[in-house]
Amino acid sequence: MEELTRTEERIMQIIWDLERCFVKDIIERLDDEPKPPYNTISSVVRILEKKGFVGFKAYGKTYEYFPIIPKESYGKQTFHKVLANYFDNSPASLLSFMVNDKTLDAAEIERLRQFINNQ
Repeated sequence: MEELTRTEERIMQIIWDLERCFVKDIIERLDDEPKPPYNTISSVVRILEKKGFVGFKAYGKTYEYFPIIPKESYGKQTFHKVLANYFDNSPASLLSFMVNDKTLDAAEIERLRQFINNQ
């Protein structure tokens, strides 16, 4: 599975959320002001289609897009890359980073402790 650019991932997140959509639906979901041009978003969606992330159904000249790669699959791959590239494949290093960076509060740490103890 190919890695997505930041823009591709942002568009893909919308497609995953909507499950089936047209380019106009994606543009409506973007927070950008002014909204990006239709052709720009259409080009990104076509790239996602070429990368195998989305499929489409044609209605004349209009296309309805839907995800082919599940969000969970891409998330898992991305997580493993982050773990490998930044934490030497060490979940303990990742957890240590999160605790030291104050990403986790005491309640979350306790929930993790209970989860680990129950495994």
